[in-house]
Amino acid sequence: MPRKVIQTDRAPQAIGTYSQAVQVGGTVYLSGQIPLDPDTMELVDGNMEGQIRRVFDNLTAVAQAAGGSLADIAKLNIFLTDLRHFPLVNQVMAEYFEAPYPARAAVGVAQLPKGANVEMDAVLVLNQ
Repeated sequence: MPRKVIQTDRAPQAIGTYSQAVQVGGTVYLSGQIPLDPDTMELVDGNMEGQIRRVFDNLTAVAQAAGGSLADIAKLNIFLTDLRHFPLVNQVMAEYFEAPYPARAAVGVAQLPKGANVEMDAVLVLNQ
């Protein structure tokens, strides 16, 4: 099955040998997003809540470029350098998602690219 690369200027450009997302059939695999401002390609200033929001905004932009939305996410993976921020992730996530919520994993990690504190990737399923 052919793969289609998804790309948008409304999310950070890939900083390595990967695509923002790849679509195979009706499934879209969104690469990990960290709290980079797509205009400056720098980590957003501010508190953890602002960083989490930036990641959700970046995921939203890529999902929309694929023809979907966050509501189409079937699986969300969250990576945190400090799991004490998990309740805050839940709080912010409730503003971006409605039931039925995606399946989800949250993993504590030692380090993320560019010194970020949070990264998320997702699998989106489009209604075709």
